[in-house]
Amino acid sequence: MSLRKTHELHQRRFGRNIGVALTLAAFIVIIFGLTVVKVTRGDFEPPRGEVQN
Repeated sequence: MSLRKTHELHQRRFGRNIGVALTLAAFIVIIFGLTVVKVTRGDFEPPRGEVQN
């Protein structure tokens, strides 16, 4: 088993994968944050109908 220097193509691909992973993580955090805010503000509750006698 020999230790060889990583090819330049693999280094670029690794950098691109890190960028995609960070972008996806940021998107998930934004969606989760918006969901938490919407639920805690009470906007998630369905509208209450009038009670007829």
